Amino acid sequence: MFSSVLLLLTAPAGEPVELAQLTIQQRVIIRVPTVRKGRAPVRIDPEARDDWREKKGPRCVALRSIRAAGVVVENGVDLILADNHRYRARLERGCDSLGFYSGFYVEPHEDGSLCSGRDELQARSGLSCAIDSFRRLIRNDEEE
Repeated sequence: MFSSVLLLLTAPAGEPVELAQLTIQQRVIIRVPTVRKGRAPVRIDPEARDDWREKKGPRCVALRSIRAAGVVVENGVDLILADNHRYRARLERGCDSLGFYSGFYVEPHEDGSLCSGRDELQARSGLSCAIDSFRRLIRNDEEE
């Protein structure tokens, strides 16, 4: 977020006019950690990838509800929400999710949401991938 202020000072006739510009920059970055065995209450087991099926998901997810993330598939990052719902952020074509194994950063939008088609995930390594879509994850043994 940038704010600029332009100061215009008036001077008596014949004297030079001074102009000054002040720019204030504010940047907020949110870090989402990955789930590690023994350190988080909810675990994502890569071996259990077939325990979940994908359904159509929302366009946006509230950032305040994201508690952890995990890498289970090549082109997506699984998000675990505060209410234990799970969503898969499918990444843009050609983006490998392995770069996000140690978590990711997000620059929040004014609406407080992480949205597909607008936002991107930034890895600590410098890798940056846009979110193509969100998919809702449902356990295979659960009813919808």
